[in-house]
This record gives sequence, structure tokens and C-alpha cells, in this order.
Amino acid sequence: MDAQAFETQLNGTKNFYLRRAVERLREGLFDPLCVQWLTSGEEKLNQLFDLGAADLEGGKSHHLCVCGAYGQGKSHSLTYLKQRALDDNFVVSYINLDPRQIPFHDFKQVYRALMGSMVFPGGETNVVNVWKKAAELWQARPENRERAVDDLIPGEMPHRFRAILAAMAMKNMDLPPGKRKLKKHARFQPRSFAWILKNALMGKEIPAPRLSAAFHYREVSFYKDASLVCKEPGEYLTMVKGLARLFKDIGYGGWMLLFDEGESIGQTRITSRSKSYDLLHEIFCPDTPAPGFYPVFAFTHDFFTQVSEEPWDRTRMPVGRRKQGRPPEEVLCFAKNYHRAWKTVNIHLLQNLSPDEWERLTFKLRLLHGKAYGWTPDTAALQQKMKKVLSDQGGAESRMKLRLLVNRLDLEHQRETC
Repeated sequence: MDAQAFETQLNGTKNFYLRRAVERLREGLFDPLCVQWLTSGEEKLNQLFDLGAADLEGGKSHHLCVCGAYGQGKSHSLTYLKQRALDDNFVVSYINLDPRQIPFHDFKQVYRALMGSMVFPGGETNVVNVWKKAAELWQARPENRERAVDDLIPGEMPHRFRAILAAMAMKNMDLPPGKRKLKKHARFQPRSFAWILKNALMGKEIPAPRLSAAFHYREVSFYKDASLVCKEPGEYLTMVKGLARLFKDIGYGGWMLLFDEGESIGQTRITSRSKSYDLLHEIFCPDTPAPGFYPVFAFTHDFFTQVSEEPWDRTRMPVGRRKQGRPPEEVLCFAKNYHRAWKTVNIHLLQNLSPDEWERLTFKLRLLHGKAYGWTPDTAALQQKMKKVLSDQGGAESRMKLRLLVNRLDLEHQRETC
């Protein structure tokens, strides 16, 4: 964004949002306006996003790893990609991985977080409403009037979730009032079916018998064909890929999944890391392309250093019951050497800003601060003071430099108003 376009954006924004942006910079936080206006290196991020979107459009798999030190702009970059993806008709979910709350090796928890943070282009956040509307439009087409809604649902989804989506798009069985009182229809509780199906889709624990009742009275023909239980983390990753394909089939660009704090994957015990590496390998190096599936991770350099130093040949004793008279055989802790397997991972290294980029950034920051607080911080002396702040803090992280620049502007503003 050039200077003229930036000033136009400033003039068209309410003062409340301008001051909020400055206050968040002062606290070391990022703000949606700052992501839009003060992002450096947006050309490269746009190129990376366009490359991934083109691969997905061509039926290929794509992923991205944003790698940098703390405070170098990983979260800022992910937020920029989120806004870009929404503008480009992608569904987006943004979560922070945490070993205690959202551990990556327990992908069921990850699935719940992704579903809870889902945002659609236009601001819609209710996936049930989007799906029911899309299914209704699909069935209304002349060529689909003789087809069942399960033909629209990707076949690779776990059976439980395919049945849930099919039931959501169907109406309750029409039972006469007299039959509803019969004992065999005691499970007919139509008021609870919508709640059961929505929470089951979001990944919450809904017992299979309650789901079976909803499927029976929503007349889902295939729900008895397989088990309605999902226990393995890989099944939830398969569901995420299936949803991404479904979003693409109903008219979206795909599903962008933004995982911040990815280095937390390496902060767990070795058995948990082994499970996480298995899941990451399915994302980085899938056997078959996953249409519409666009995962983006933010890592520090420490994560890939740890991956390179993992004891890939380490063994452990298997858990569970042991056969009598036969000594247990040790098994490998890791399925394979992922340091070797991940040589083709797409990594975008965040670099320190150049002097020219800092100069453009400080210019915009002065305009933003002046517009927010009603003064003109455009003197040559102030420009030199801000340059000195940057030169004195040459080794500091970008977030700290921004805070110090805002503090310098605050001091100058106070002197001018005194």
C-alpha cells in the first residue's frame, strides 16, 4: 500500500479504531488494522498464498510453514494470510496449539478447536447453517432431484460424520400423534435432534445410541453400515480433509487452517511427539492430494532443530499384555526418520526488515499516531530520533522495536501539548 492509499484509509477510519491500533502496538499486540496497513513483506505473503491457491485449484496438495524467532511476526503473518484467504473466498480457522489445552497429538481436541474458530467469507461462523443452505441449493438443481444428499458428502469422511451431515440436511420422520405414544417410538425426540447433530459435528461426546435415534428418525438410510464411533486421531484429520473438500465442492476456495505456536508440538514427551510427527507427515507428505485442504503452521527455528536432533533409532518396550514364555520385543519410538522425510517441506523464513522497510514503516506509524491523537509528527528532528531508536536496538525483536517507536511518538506528543 503506497502513501496516498494509506492516507486515504486513515481518513476513512473512525478515530476509535485508530487509537485502538496504536494502543495495541504499545502493548506489543497486533491489531487487524495494523495487519492490513503495517505489514512488511506482504508481496511475498501474497505470492505464497497465490501459489497455494493455484496448487489447490489444480488438484494438488499444499501446505506452508512460517518460520521465525519470537516477536519476528509469525502471528502477524498468519493473521494477514487469514484476511487474504477470507477475501479470496476461503473458509478459515485460526488456533493456537498448546500442550495442555490443544495438544496436536490428540487431534480430536484440535478438530474441536478448528470447528469452534471457523469463519466463512462474509462473516458467517455457523457451519450448520452454511451446510444446510448448500445442501438445499444442491438438491434444488434439476439434475440432483433424484439423488440423495449423501452423494454430495465426500466418501472419505469417517462414517459417523457422513451420517451426521446427511441427517442435518434431512427432515424428521412424519409420525402421526397416535404413534408417537407407542413404546417403540420412545426415542422420537425431535426437539433434541438438531442439538445432538450440531454438537456431534463439532466433535463433542455424543453417545452412539442418541445419534442412532437422530439418524433413524431423520431417515438416514446408510447409518447402520459401519460403526458410529471415532477414536483414532487420524480419523479426525481425515474428517478435516473431507470437510475441506466439501467446502470446495459447494463453492468455496477451500479451508485454510492456521496453526500458531507450532513449536509446542516439540514440548511434549517422546510418545506424544511421535504421534504428532505421524499426523504432521500426513499433512506435509500425503499419499493422495486433499482438495481444498490448506494448512499453515507457524514454527520457531527451535522446532526444526529439535526434529533434526531427535533420537530416531530409539526403542521402547511395548505397552499392553505380554505373552507368557516369550520375551517382549522392543519397538521403535518413531515410525520413521522425519528429518529425512521432510526435506521438501515448504518453509517461509521470516527475515529481519531492511533499513528501507523500517523507514517506510516508521513513516506510516507517524501518520497513524498523528491521525489518532490529532497532531503532526512530521518534523525532521523526530525522524532522526526514531532512526536512533532503531539503531540503538539493532538486535531487538521487531515487536519490541515497534513498542519503542510508539513510546517515542508518545513522548513527542506530550512535549508538543505541554
